[in-house]
Amino acid sequence: QVQLVESGGGLVQPGGSLTLSCATSGRTVSSYAMGWFRQAPGKEREFVAGIRWIGGITFYADTVKGRFTISGDNAKNTVYLQMNSLKPEDTAAYYCAARSTSSSRPYYASYYGSYDYWGQGTQVTVSS
Repeated sequence: QVQLVESGGGLVQPGGSLTLSCATSGRTVSSYAMGWFRQAPGKEREFVAGIRWIGGITFYADTVKGRFTISGDNAKNTVYLQMNSLKPEDTAAYYCAARSTSSSRPYYASYYGSYDYWGQGTQVTVSS
């Protein structure tokens, strides 16, 4: 089975930085795009950032533009999320997602339905 595994979460002070990583494990397949979503307690899942391998196009939620950077390696189905100037509002469980190259559905980076595989999540807590 295709699995995504996130790592790098933890506790960080406001204004600090943290880098999350996501890589495939188990059966390896190529992806069309990958992305990051997050969900805080009592809130709905929200889009954070995404990258479409064709053209290396990146997408960001307005709340993280200028602070977060998504990057990765398509050949390795690996994606990173560099988070700077972290705020308490960034506290959430962060989930990695991947879209299969065989998907026939329209692609919208910010739409959870655009992705086929999800990781288990990694907790990011921003607090002093």
